[in-house]
Amino acid sequence: MALSFWWLVHLLLVSSSSAHNDFYTSIGQMTDLLFVEKDLVASLKDYIAAEEDKLQRIKRWAEKLDVLSAAASQDPEGFLGHPVNAFKLMKRLNTEWAELESLVLTDTADAFISNLTIQRQRFPNDDDQTGAAKALMRLQDTYQLDTDTISTGRLPGSSSAGPVLTVDDCYDLGKVAYSEADYYHTELWMVQALKQLDRREESSTADAVAVLDYLSYSVYQQGELERALDFTRRLLQLDPTHQRANGNLKYFEYQLAKQNKAEQSDEEELRRSRAPADDYLPERKKYEQLCRGEGVRMTPRRQSRLFCRYYDNSRHPRYVIGPVRQEDEWDRPRIVRYHDIVSDGEMAKVKELAKPRLRRATISNPVTGVLETAHYRISKSAWLGAHDHPVVDRINQRIQDITGLDVSTAEDLQVANYGVGGQYEPHFDFGRKDEPDAFEELGTGNRIATWLLYMSDVPAGGATVFTDVGAAVQPKKGTAVFWYNLFPSGEGDYRTRHAACPVLVGNKWVSNKWIHERGQEFRRRCGLQQSD
Repeated sequence: MALSFWWLVHLLLVSSSSAHNDFYTSIGQMTDLLFVEKDLVASLKDYIAAEEDKLQRIKRWAEKLDVLSAAASQDPEGFLGHPVNAFKLMKRLNTEWAELESLVLTDTADAFISNLTIQRQRFPNDDDQTGAAKALMRLQDTYQLDTDTISTGRLPGSSSAGPVLTVDDCYDLGKVAYSEADYYHTELWMVQALKQLDRREESSTADAVAVLDYLSYSVYQQGELERALDFTRRLLQLDPTHQRANGNLKYFEYQLAKQNKAEQSDEEELRRSRAPADDYLPERKKYEQLCRGEGVRMTPRRQSRLFCRYYDNSRHPRYVIGPVRQEDEWDRPRIVRYHDIVSDGEMAKVKELAKPRLRRATISNPVTGVLETAHYRISKSAWLGAHDHPVVDRINQRIQDITGLDVSTAEDLQVANYGVGGQYEPHFDFGRKDEPDAFEELGTGNRIATWLLYMSDVPAGGATVFTDVGAAVQPKKGTAVFWYNLFPSGEGDYRTRHAACPVLVGNKWVSNKWIHERGQEFRRRCGLQQSD
């Protein structure tokens, strides 16, 4: 019974991977999984209690019979000479042992299996686990974290020691990287798994032989033949009969001899072929530096020209008495932040409206124009119109009053929640000249401006960075940042290329309002010169 039960559990868990939910792309929706797991744990505990009760009844029966058998075996004929003992023996063997058999065969797992069958429809799948693993590696690279820091849970921005990674966890991370042909991260996580094995940590799936097997091949793929040879020899010390390792040993020795003779090794060529393209690497490095707070700094002279002020948008009737607080974040392009622009209640309502609608964020394919998911945008989003709730209508009106731009032609409010290591790599909000049909179906022109509302604080990571100019804007709950994507002439401002840094610790909620050109003809006039 126990074997069949666990086989059924395994089958249910495996079959749960058929639906793809992208859970890892939204922390907000991942919270539902905690309650699913809590319900399953309660159901499992009920099953355990029922099994323990059954075992206790069986144990009491066995103990009673043990005492009886011990007494009877000393003088079997004398024992059965008593007619009551003879009757009770007949009764036990004919009736009571059959009842015991029924008790043993009773399946107490029905309720748990039924609950698991229902809940498994909401389980993450292999893609979610892989996505979460790759997110950890993305955080590792962006914030320059070593594997030991992540493994021990000592993440920057975390107030206390966090959850730790076991040997099996590190091993699984290395296998995910290996399956993606990411031999750099394969090496890092397999080395970490080996370190923890060397510290005598217990493992149910990983052993030193398997780890060293992955390690030798991953460092070989990175062109490090000598290290590959060392790992292979260490493996063979543990398992001299390992067939693949014995073959690799001869091959690595041959390749190393060949490399020593050659002017330029095949492995060096392989390493160069793995390097990012020259035109991409500089921005990638700058993006990650800005995310770590190591980016371009504004000169003191420019910094002195940034101010905070009370702002009423040229004495707008709604803000003459109660102006908003406006702070300059950057000068060129001008990026401003508005403080306390929405209340906690309004943000809570927006999240409540958006959460059941959250779907994996999509981007427009520049070639086909079709919306598709992308690895460089890890979040889920929902669209809210003014008709969905009065709070959305109020926020739209507030944006119009403060910016002075007509929002009747703007896109609906996009609410986004970032997942594990959630990010959005460098991009433009506006359509470029090589994308003439970017917003053609809307009929409202290009995106003239962006309003970005932060609806949560983020303890670590999650900044909005502008890679072209080196600006970094930190999330702050209840504030909004605003910038123009286009010059008054209608030309795109390429300085507004920006990105959302990976969330290291915390849960990031934002909402975007993309304002379009139509309706702004008399609100933001063109200059007299084309350069304007």
